[in-house]
Amino acid sequence: MKISRLISIYVILMDKKRISAKELANIFEVSTRTIYRDVEAINLAGIPIYSTSGVGGGFEIMENHKMDKNTFSEEELTTLLMGVSSIPDSMKSKDFINTFTKIRQFITSEKLESTNIQSEQVQIDFNQWIGYRNLEPQINRIKTALKDNKVLSLEYISHSGNKTTRKVEPYQLVLKSSKWYFHGYCYKRNDFRLFKLTRILTLEIVDRTFIPKKYPKLLLDTKEIITNLQVTIKLRVHESIMEQLLDYCDYESFLKDGEHHYIVNFPFIDQDYYYGILLSFGNKCECISPPQIRTKLKEKIAALARIYEIAENTRYFSRVDESASVVA
Repeated sequence: MKISRLISIYVILMDKKRISAKELANIFEVSTRTIYRDVEAINLAGIPIYSTSGVGGGFEIMENHKMDKNTFSEEELTTLLMGVSSIPDSMKSKDFINTFTKIRQFITSEKLESTNIQSEQVQIDFNQWIGYRNLEPQINRIKTALKDNKVLSLEYISHSGNKTTRKVEPYQLVLKSSKWYFHGYCYKRNDFRLFKLTRILTLEIVDRTFIPKKYPKLLLDTKEIITNLQVTIKLRVHESIMEQLLDYCDYESFLKDGEHHYIVNFPFIDQDYYYGILLSFGNKCECISPPQIRTKLKEKIAALARIYEIAENTRYFSRVDESASVVA
């Protein structure tokens, strides 16, 4: 039983009038049985929660309940503050600000300084170092559509670059690996789809409500799938790209090879995305085994080189120059 989950359930119940066990189970990705055990534990801690059955039923805190300053320990309050602080700026609203303020009110003055220091020891920033694209307008529209059960109309770019127009019922906003997505039912595909926000060109809320469907749980933990597909390849790399490689493998995977190079055991999947990673290291990286991966890399490098042949470049720049002359 996770104390952080119990605290989060309590905060949700303080914020909402009533919420069902199924909704809580979906939020925390646990079974309804686990939620019932959590609610029982919260009751035993002295916080009165009761349930109502039937349509529209669920859990709620007794109306006259007030939280005592001793309900949570200093460590638990620190955990709460860190959790609220780590929420991306694009998701923060007045509700989050109010929650943050309420939590601070339960910290005694003599503990406030040490709690603030602890809560600031971990900082989570989802923004990229460079090339950050502001997705807040899209996120706010999706949040509004989720709250009001409104259909979204969007122009979407596919993997192959084709532009399509979609009407979608939104069900979830998802932040995965610092990338934003939303999960919804697409009328064009007659099925649930995951849409990446950076591939949405236009996004509008349609004046049309929908009755929510029972939607499938997203498979966000792909560790087992990746493990089954993954193989280990050997690379010979220059020391200057060690920092980049440490994003993918631990230091124990590096074996010194001469004064400025290493042999590295690198986790790899035989897909274009992973070949792109290797090619991004340029001439600082050489795949030395297995032979089939090395051969495919050579083929991709040769295909890339053909694009930059002098004859092709000459024709391209001639066309650009001609276009520029016409415009001028």
